[in-house]
Amino acid sequence: MLGIDVGDKRIGLAVSDELGTVASPLVTIHRERDADAVDRIARTVNELRVGVVVVGIPYSMDGSTGPQALKTLRFVEKLRPAVGMPVRLWDESLSTRRAEEGRRRLGRRDRKKGEKDRIAAAYILQDYLDAVRKSGGGL
Repeated sequence: MLGIDVGDKRIGLAVSDELGTVASPLVTIHRERDADAVDRIARTVNELRVGVVVVGIPYSMDGSTGPQALKTLRFVEKLRPAVGMPVRLWDESLSTRRAEEGRRRLGRRDRKKGEKDRIAAAYILQDYLDAVRKSGGGL
């Protein structure tokens, strides 16, 4: 599975192991044009033989769809036909903040701007994998 954290400037990608147990940060794509980012993600999906794409949606704290979530949903509409497989939406529940806190604890706060984006993607994907496991495998 491929996890995606969509931002205005960068898109973080993470990948799971073959058993769908553990998510690992993969790469950060610098987002200049959506078409280029979608193409890069589609190539990654093909190269890694991904079966499911999981995109984090930044819902507001009250669960509503705010401006950033709407931007992400518009990006997902461009992504779906390019990858040709299921694209699952997942509440990212502050994954970027968790990634920043983890980097801070490791003393890596200011290095590698794109690192937090792929770490956030790994949090999104890991949360999804854990939920699938808890539910018996049907999300």
